[in-house]
Amino acid sequence: MKHNIQKFLTAAERLAIEKRVREMEASTSGEIVVMAVGSSSDYPAAALGGSVAVALALSVVGSLLLHSESLWLFLSLFVPLFIAANEAFRRIPRLKRLFVSRREMAEAVGEAAIASFYRRKVHETRERTGILIYISLFERSVRVLADTGIDAKVGRDAWNGIVAMITQGIRDGSQGASILAAVNRCGELLRSNFQRSGDDRNELPDVMIIGNARD
Repeated sequence: MKHNIQKFLTAAERLAIEKRVREMEASTSGEIVVMAVGSSSDYPAAALGGSVAVALALSVVGSLLLHSESLWLFLSLFVPLFIAANEAFRRIPRLKRLFVSRREMAEAVGEAAIASFYRRKVHETRERTGILIYISLFERSVRVLADTGIDAKVGRDAWNGIVAMITQGIRDGSQGASILAAVNRCGELLRSNFQRSGDDRNELPDVMIIGNARD
């Protein structure tokens, strides 16, 4: 999963996004945080369930091919197959998608996004104007979370529009450009409602966060 997240954006695209965040924040008291993670959960139950299912199916097939009903033969097949399947799920995380429901993924992304919102202190800006753009690759999902100050002035449709903007860009293979457009839109919404004051300061880092949802 880490390999995929490192390939999600080029170094130049990350720098461009960070620059755009600084530009947008220069005219508003709001703060924009962009975060992209490989996955919002390790989904251990999916790996375990998938390994059991694969090993069980192959063990049954092996027993049938060998015309044997021996429990010992079945177990001698099942154990190494389970170990091999578990290793495959560890090395190829996308296999877990076969054993994770959309609802489970949606819940994992929602929980991880909220946890990141608080862990990254997006809720601690002076005027409660922090916005988190959270992208999770494994689940192919995006969340935009806004603190109470800006959320009270902007309807949910605006945040949903930003989510749609990024998800469509990812589908088209233009994720860098779509995230830049999303940052622009967040900046416009902030600027319309929270002009930069004379004593305003940069309250949150502008560096794009790439890596693990638990970082």
